[in-house]
This record gives sequence, structure tokens and C-alpha cells, in this order.
Amino acid sequence: MTKLQGLTAATHTPFDAKGELNLPVVEKQAELLLRDGVNAVFIGGSTGESHSLTITERLALTQRWVEIAKGSPLRVVVHVGSNCLADARTLAEQAQKLGVAAIAALAPSYFKPATLESLVECTGTIAAAAPTVPFYFYDIPGMTGVRLSMPDFLDVAATRIPTLAGLKFSNSDLMGYQRCLHSHAGRFDVPFGMDEFLLAALAVGGIGGVGSSYNFAAPIYQRMIGAFNKGDMAMARQEQFRSVQIILLLGEFGYQAASRAVMEMRGVPVGPPRLPFVTLAAGKAEVVRETLTKLGFFEWIK
Repeated sequence: MTKLQGLTAATHTPFDAKGELNLPVVEKQAELLLRDGVNAVFIGGSTGESHSLTITERLALTQRWVEIAKGSPLRVVVHVGSNCLADARTLAEQAQKLGVAAIAALAPSYFKPATLESLVECTGTIAAAAPTVPFYFYDIPGMTGVRLSMPDFLDVAATRIPTLAGLKFSNSDLMGYQRCLHSHAGRFDVPFGMDEFLLAALAVGGIGGVGSSYNFAAPIYQRMIGAFNKGDMAMARQEQFRSVQIILLLGEFGYQAASRAVMEMRGVPVGPPRLPFVTLAAGKAEVVRETLTKLGFFEWIK
């Protein structure tokens, strides 16, 4: 497994104005990412509103991304997690047949695994459905409510899940993150999942991140990573703070709907989100544009 170095965009699932799947837009998503130097996508995750999709839609989404990525530098990582483990296995089986780069899965979040043993059993049964595909556990306790130790998970799962490649670590616990990076002599890939903390993750040894704002603001993060690698911490900190300002601003309007509006501003009409996310009220997208312009966003992404 080649580690997910640099930026992996956690992509939006494209919808039309009626909320139906709008798969032709995937090609535009891929074109923008490749233009911005992003060579990996994480589809059907939190940004992709996986829990608001039917399994038929998730299968179709994966099929489309694989078709579009074929022959390009894009590596496709598919989130297959579900509260229904049978559905997760179906998604994993398809991912293996299509030859994706990797799969990932959240913990079940309604009936939650209460122990490490239960979590390892859940993730192991998903991974076993795609026995030739690298598997990542997607740790995002703020959304799932599953707050088990990830260093301990790696210790237990390392010998139980043969395809375990690592973790998507969407957790601000940088001490735990470092322990995961050093687990088993650095064997595991641990892409960081919080865009506004990416520089901190790089500083403690991370090499990549998976995030939603990389869809529309990748040039900012590319400069940040480049500056960090050159030892120019002043510039790296400046770019990271730009990220913080953008994320805070979009959060004021409702991040999911506002980030989709920004995608449209960048020429990729991914459409409004599905309920329970609320669509931007009439005129609000223009307010988002004006506020981003004042902030300097459209200059920052050149």
C-alpha cells in the first residue's frame, strides 16, 4: 500500500436541484482536483453524506468515480462504512471488483461498538469482504460517538485484520495521533482528517491529510505543505491560518451547504445538500461569495 501522502479530497456527492444523484458532475470534480494538484479522492464519506445515500446510490457513485479516474493519476479511496454491516460488505466487495486503491469504514454509530474487541470484529468483517484491498478505519468520534483509543485499536487489529493499512484520523488528539504514527515501528498510514489542524499534524510527523476543503482550497494547503517542507514556518503558519479563516466563515452559514456553494463558484455544480442539512437561503450564496472575496479567498486559490 502506497501511503496517502499530501492531500486527499473528501469529495461531495453531487446532487441536482431536486436532490437526486447527479453523476455527470463527477468528471468536473475530478478535473478541478487534478488541476489543483490533488491526486487522491475519498468518496462517500462525511462530506459525501454517505448516511443520506441509499446503497444503490453509493454503488453507482463508486462506479462513476472509478470510471472517471481510470487512466488518470487519481487514486480512489471508497468509504464503505454503514450501520448495516451487510451493506458495508456489499460496498467493499464492489470496491474490490472495481480495483480501487483502498477502502475505509466508520464505526457503526447508532448501535455503537462499546469495546475494542467489538470494534475490531465490526471492522474486520468489513475488511474481509475485500481481502485484497487496503483497509482504513475512519475515526471521527465527534460524529460517531465512538471514543475508543486508536493506538490500542492498532495494537489489537494489527494481527486480526490482514489488510489493515491504517487510520483516517479525524480527531484533535495529537498525542494519540503521534502514538498511532509510531505504532508498530511506523507501519501504519495515518492521514489526518482535520484541515484546520493539518500543519500541527505535519509538525509531529504526519505526511498527508483527508479533508473537505481540499476540494475548493487545495492551492492554500499545497503552499503550506511546500513551505513546511522547506522549513519556512512563517509562510506555513500563514497558509494554515487562511484555512482556519475560510472554515470558520463557511461554518457561519452552515458548512456543508456553504462549501457546496463554493464548489459552484469554482465551476463545479455539486448542488445543495440533502436533509437534514439545510440548503442556503435565497441570496446567501452571493453573501458567501462577497465575504470570501473580502477575505481574499479568490486570490489565495490562484
